[in-house]
Amino acid sequence: MKKPLIAVTLGDPAGIGPEIVARSIADKELFAITNCIVVGDRKIVEKAIEITGEDLRVKVVEDPADGDYSEGVLNMIDLDNIDMDKFEYGKVSAMCGKAAFEYIEKSIQITMEGKADAVATTPINKEALHAAEINYIGHTEIFGGLTDTADPLTMFETNEMRVVFLTRHVSLRDMLDMITKDRIIDYVVRCTEALKKLGVTEGTMAVAGLNPHSGEHGLFGWEEVNEIAPAVEELKKMGYNVAGPVPADSVFHQAELGKYNSVLSLYHDQGHIATKTLDFDRTIAITNGMPILRTSVDHGTAFDIAGKGIAGAVSMKEAIRLAAKYAPAFTK
Repeated sequence: MKKPLIAVTLGDPAGIGPEIVARSIADKELFAITNCIVVGDRKIVEKAIEITGEDLRVKVVEDPADGDYSEGVLNMIDLDNIDMDKFEYGKVSAMCGKAAFEYIEKSIQITMEGKADAVATTPINKEALHAAEINYIGHTEIFGGLTDTADPLTMFETNEMRVVFLTRHVSLRDMLDMITKDRIIDYVVRCTEALKKLGVTEGTMAVAGLNPHSGEHGLFGWEEVNEIAPAVEELKKMGYNVAGPVPADSVFHQAELGKYNSVLSLYHDQGHIATKTLDFDRTIAITNGMPILRTSVDHGTAFDIAGKGIAGAVSMKEAIRLAAKYAPAFTK
């Protein structure tokens, strides 16, 4: 069976992205299930190979179809956008922010063109993007903008537990205004369709509660009574297999045990804390609702250890593995 081809971005060159990419490409278990085309800068990649000590040979191609997908070969598209005389590990720079954006842009382009089957991304730095005057706050927004997707869906998968997010990068105060019946219905409908595309067709989606004990019928807050429970009841009438509000102190444990196929987390940290506590290294972000699939590590650039050869690649390997797992759904 033909192995899926995953476009792997290098991330911010000043971070640990290049090192974890090198370690991942050299991994024999990943090689057995997928091929990768790295999008980055050859000079940075060769430096990462030197730092990590991996036995890899770099092959630069313009078209992924021209790659040599043999074991020990790191195929890459070289954008040649880093001046090594100005480059420094662990530092925020406009040069690296611009380069990281260009890697993402190219990976999206080749995947949209059908030359790669999915994208797996490494960490970028928001300050570096800002310094480069890139008008996106992060990966999800870049992918949304460049794929013409108005509101991409974020899902975390951690050891088969799936968490989707109603709100993400907003303050807790602003989040409260976004907990509405209509928004919950919209997200459950779209997330259910996204899960079906990934092959998850059985089971119940749980909607997490917001307040302690899901508000205890108004004793600790009215969001469950006025917005969340009515949304769940309306969804059931529409034929959706959904439960809730389920108190947030138990819903993720129940999902991990298999009671629910997914959980709709109402805000950023509610779901992040649950998944990362379960298994930090294997918490992988999957961006759904787009014409292409994107997976990503869910850790940062780790500037403090960049260039030292000590960064672990478990999360990067898992991101590539999940990209390979779900890519066939997007290439049928």
